[in-house]
Amino acid sequence: MTISEELKRAIVQMPQKEKDKLLLRLVGKDDNLVQRLEFELIEQGDTIQIRRDDLKRRILKVAQITHATPGWMMMDMRSFSGGISQHVKITKDKYGDIELTIYLLLTFFECQSAMLLVHNSKSDSCAEYIAKKTDGLLKKLNKFDPDYFVDFEKDMQKLLDYVHSHCPKNYARTLDIPKNWP
Repeated sequence: MTISEELKRAIVQMPQKEKDKLLLRLVGKDDNLVQRLEFELIEQGDTIQIRRDDLKRRILKVAQITHATPGWMMMDMRSFSGGISQHVKITKDKYGDIELTIYLLLTFFECQSAMLLVHNSKSDSCAEYIAKKTDGLLKKLNKFDPDYFVDFEKDMQKLLDYVHSHCPKNYARTLDIPKNWP
């Protein structure tokens, strides 16, 4: 909803105490904004690494659980992908977005490799998800500052090796995912 210029001027002329009350009521209605303000104003941005490590710990814990099917595993991966997106929305941590996504995919490959080895009807949707996630990751990396490529080179190459040797390999060919990076 857009605010008219007349309303903007009226709000600016309100007493400070009334504006503060309104602001606090409005901020309280948006959970993402509350978390972002806590991160920026209270934590002063100092907890990015702690937040990353917490996400990594939770990813590892779930990845080590034996999943019944690749579909269940994909649901967990999608859930963590949402958690990574939430982390980025709150912290504006683009580096962490790439680092955590690589970690997510690699950890599930390393812990559940046998389930992702063969492409079949049960692993198809998971294979497609992994291939698309890898493709999106490569696109983000290509927009990222090349000075940081060295930070991701080893893990990204390991991920590409998994993608091209396990069930996502057909989708990787379709999406033209390279076998080597950068």
